[in-house]
Amino acid sequence: MTGLQPFTKASARMLPVILLADVSGSMSVEGKIDALNEAVREMTATFANETAARASIHVAIITFGGQARLHQPLAAATDIEWVDMATEGNTPLGAALDLATSLIDDKDQLPKSAFRPTVVLVSDGWPNDDWERKLDAFIAGRRTGRTQRLAMGIGSDADEVMLRRFVADTDTPIFHAEDATQIASFFRYVSQSVSVRSQSTDPNALPQIQDPTAMEEF
Repeated sequence: MTGLQPFTKASARMLPVILLADVSGSMSVEGKIDALNEAVREMTATFANETAARASIHVAIITFGGQARLHQPLAAATDIEWVDMATEGNTPLGAALDLATSLIDDKDQLPKSAFRPTVVLVSDGWPNDDWERKLDAFIAGRRTGRTQRLAMGIGSDADEVMLRRFVADTDTPIFHAEDATQIASFFRYVSQSVSVRSQSTDPNALPQIQDPTAMEEF
């Protein structure tokens, strides 16, 4: 007997990525929903291949079209079996924010030990429910207000005022996809940003968000 205690490797802490995806009827045209499905599928596969020991990337996907749904419950990227999103109805962003708030505030799903979540909003239009009050509450929330928030508008009809209110940070650029082909570029950027955090000595520290117009793919 040496008296030495067996070595136990510390488990990686959760780094959550929550996508709020507009799947309203307008996303069905010009290949937008197909491009979004492919981009998110590629992003989750990238996260699943991350080998950082400090952080374990988990993904949840909330869709809003007709109604808000938890399309993909929060799960480790390695455990996700992708199911394509489908388009339907109008744009209930407020209901999607309710679901996101419930998820982030639930300490059983998202424990105190988790790193700061990244919340990504993608939309090609204008929300048509009680979204303003709910967005203000999301930004002011004790846990939801600490999230890293990224946003992309698709096409010329995206509500840039709403997207700017969502990020609530004058230093964070709003990304724009003029057409479906640029959706994948945005999600590759999200993948890179989250991967950098997962490998950092402090995954709670947020990387500087570069001007999207300086990115070659944009």
